[in-house]
Order: sequence, then structure tokens, then C-alpha cells
Amino acid sequence: MVVVSKIDEADETLLLDLLNTTPVVDGVQRDDLGAVEAARKWLTAHGQPPTEGEWRALLDARRALQRLVRGDGSASSVARFVDGVSYRPSIVDDGITWTLDLPGGRSAAARAVLAWDALRVSSPGRLRPCANQECRRFLVDHSKSNSARWCSMAICGNRMKARRHYERSRRPQAG
Repeated sequence: MVVVSKIDEADETLLLDLLNTTPVVDGVQRDDLGAVEAARKWLTAHGQPPTEGEWRALLDARRALQRLVRGDGSASSVARFVDGVSYRPSIVDDGITWTLDLPGGRSAAARAVLAWDALRVSSPGRLRPCANQECRRFLVDHSKSNSARWCSMAICGNRMKARRHYERSRRPQAG
């Protein structure tokens, strides 16, 4: 058996963008895919068919993938999204080209699940939730040291550092 662990950059982007469609804004969780028109735009922007079936499958896949990345789910929860997926070889002048055949009605969900698995295999632990407990975003850590903690240093990183500084300054001084 051959394990496919190569991830296409567009699929990694699709996965991370999907995971990050439920951000907390001003203390309230928002669903960027909650409305049909917003979901159609999102699917189109990611090169996917903007159908209702794709949208529904995407919402289900998002829920399962967010749980998986947070450590609250099992891989079996995403099995239905990759059922029927196959790679087809084609002989070309200089070798073999592989084409990904995706099931109709859930191609975006399948691509996201395949990207999650490729990251799981090729970069274990690098796809993770933001360390800010109030944030619902995720990150892929591409740093050499694998030490990124925040979805955005400018937003969550600064908030958390400021919070720690404030808490330290409020403690009674020993002496």
C-alpha cells in the first residue's frame, strides 16, 4: 500500500480557510458559511462547484475536521467525505501524471479531508487550534522550531502577551 502524503498548497489553503470560517468577532462566534450566498462565494473562490450539496457537505466536514484538530473527534468521522475518492494515472511523454477523482456533491469536503490527512502524515502536530482559548481559529505552523502558538501574532499573540503582562503587574510584589 502506498500512502499519499503530498499536499497541494491550494488544498492546504482550502482546509485552513474552512477551519477558520467560525471566528469569534467582538466576543461573538460568526459563521462565514452560514448563509447560502456567502457559501457560494466561498466555494467559487476556492474553485469548487457552488451547489447546495457542496455547501451542506462542507458544513458537515468543517464540524468534523474542527473536532479532529482540537482532539475531540476520530478519523472515522470524516470517512464518508472521502468515500469514492481515487487517484488515476495517465501516461505522459516524461512519465506519469496523477489525477484526483473526487465524488460529485462533496469535492470541497473531500479535498479538505485529504489535506488534513496529508498534513497529519507529513507534518504531525503542525495543524492546530490557536492557543488563545477565546479564539476559534486554527493555524498551520511552518516554522522550523514548530513553536507557533497563535493564529495571528498581530491579534491573538499580542492580546495574550498583553494579558500576561497585565496579570503579572497586578500580582503583589514579593519583598
